[in-house]
Order: sequence, then structure tokens, then C-alpha cells
Amino acid sequence: MTKKTKKGLSYRDAGVDIDTKGQFTTDIYSKMKTTFGQRVIENPDGFGGLFALNSRLKKYRQPVLVSSTDGVGTKLKIAFMMDKHDTIGIDLVAMCVNDIIVLGAEPLFLLDYLASSKIVPKVLHEVLDGIVDGCRQAGCALIGGETPEMPGFYHEGEYDIAGFVVGVVEKDKIITGKTIKPGDRVIGLRSSGIHSNGFSLVRKVFFDKAKMKITQNLTKYGLNTTLGAELIKPTRIYVKSILKVLNKHKTQKIVKGMAHITGGGLLENIPRILPEGCAVQLERDRWDAPGIFKIIQDVGNIHDHEMFHVFNMGIGMVLIVSKTDVETVLNDLRQAKEPGIVIGEVTRGDRIVHMV
Repeated sequence: MTKKTKKGLSYRDAGVDIDTKGQFTTDIYSKMKTTFGQRVIENPDGFGGLFALNSRLKKYRQPVLVSSTDGVGTKLKIAFMMDKHDTIGIDLVAMCVNDIIVLGAEPLFLLDYLASSKIVPKVLHEVLDGIVDGCRQAGCALIGGETPEMPGFYHEGEYDIAGFVVGVVEKDKIITGKTIKPGDRVIGLRSSGIHSNGFSLVRKVFFDKAKMKITQNLTKYGLNTTLGAELIKPTRIYVKSILKVLNKHKTQKIVKGMAHITGGGLLENIPRILPEGCAVQLERDRWDAPGIFKIIQDVGNIHDHEMFHVFNMGIGMVLIVSKTDVETVLNDLRQAKEPGIVIGEVTRGDRIVHMV
């Protein structure tokens, strides 16, 4: 009598499909290649991405590599609610590359981390399409990443993403804000909306307090769109326009300091680049915030200070320049199709932002 053999457990039984992951990894390489330049050394089945420094860095006398890592926070929840995943990758790239451009660094390459409970190729391909789009906008290469499948760790149908960027800047061209002084002017670059910060409060206001649906039409609030379409708008990428300004003035640091306005808003991010003895005074009537901020404030009954402490309020990037260089920089920004607005000036004080 033949003894029956018990069926052994497999990785698939534990919720991980190695074959699906392998096919997904193979399929996405063709998309990654669309971001490659001559500096990328192709290594499709390798354990790491390859990037040739010499072919790019030979123009630098003392090249300094600049790195940053970031995610998109609970804005992911909006993507899940809408089942729309083709822009969240742009947010991811923007959060990384906008952080290093403030130092004057040109982004070179990016890596991504895309984890989920189960690999659903259609969804993850959409996410990757956004990352590829963002890399093109920023002029950097997507040379690798990781896509772990983690059943039991993430809720079904959800995922998390993180990005890691490396850029380069000439050592004596690093923008630190150390030369900022009273009398300098503050130039703001407009945001596309909320960008990728403050979404825990956004979700509290609209979905917990107001009980709105993602499909809610905002016409009665003055916006000709739905709540979901407004909230999912991708973060603006400022890299190419700012590089055009910086490269036009290679012999001087025409921009003294820059701040990417992310979590903490204008009130927390601008002081990060101010030297001791300096403060900033912003004139609130110099720019109009996108309508979504007024809706958030009205529906949530949120104080002005909290709004400016959490959100970008329509200004996604800040540049600080000397009074004598203001018109030059504003003209350069217009030519780069990134119009700037003078929103305030540097005053004497202790690294704080005053709203007037």
C-alpha cells in the first residue's frame, strides 16, 4: 500500500507570488529605460543600478553628491479611494528632487521602493508610469528599485512608496542661505495645490468631519471640479526652471537661499535656511492661494496660523535674492516659464516668519 504524500506549503500559499513579481520586474524595465541617458549603464538583471559619474561630473571641479529620501504620506489614501494611481509617482519624485534643488543640486538618478500586500500589475504599472513621468520632468534617471510583496503587513489593495534621489552640485555653488541678510527679497513660486503634505488634516476635514465623498462636486464652493480630482493633483516639480536660472549665472550665486515648502508650511520651512539675526516678513495679499485652501479652512473651521503652519498655501518653493537681483531673477523665471512673485522680505529677527 502506497503511503500518501502530504502536499507541502509554498510561498504562494503564504500570499507571495514570485512568478508574478518576476514578470512585473521584467515588464517595468522598458519603462525605466525611457529615463536613461548616456550616463546610465544598463544592468537589467543586476542587484544594483549603475550610473557613470565621469561622463557627467567632468564639468565639475569639486563635485559634491547630494541625496534625499521621501514619500508622499497619507495622500496615498486619496489614490486608494479614487482607484487612480498614475500621478502619485509624480508626487514621489517631486518630494525628492525639490528637496535637493534647494541646495543647487542637479538630480542624477532616483531609486524607488514600492511595497504592497499583493502585486497587482495594473495598479503598480500605473504608479510606475507616474514615477517615470516625474523623472522625465526632473531630468533624472530611474535606475532601480524594490517591489516587495508583504501579505499581512499592508491592507489588501494598498501599497506604500518611497523614493531616494542622488544629485550633484559644485562645492562652491552649494546654496545654504548663509549669505542672506536683512533687505533681501523673498520670491515665491506657485504650487499646483496642496501638493503632498497635510493630508491627515485634509482627510479629517472632508471625510471625518464633513462626511464628504471623493466624488463630491465643488461647484458650490467655487471650484469646477470634484473633491477627488482636486486632492489628487500632483506636486509641481521645480527642478528644470530653477536650474535654468542658476546655470544662467554660473559666475555668481544669484540665489542666496531656497526652501521647498512641504510639511510645516511657510512658517516652518523658510526659517530652516535663515542665518542667525534674520527673520522673514511675508505680505499675505501679494498672492492668491488656490481655492481648495479656503474650502479646507471654511469646512474645517481652521485658524489662519494653523493653515500656514500645515499647508503651502499656494507657494510651493521660495527663493531669497538680494534686492538688486530681484528683477533679474524674476525675468529669468519668466523665461523659464515659472513666473515668480515677490511675497516678502528679510528683516532683522530670530529665524522666524511673520505674516502681515
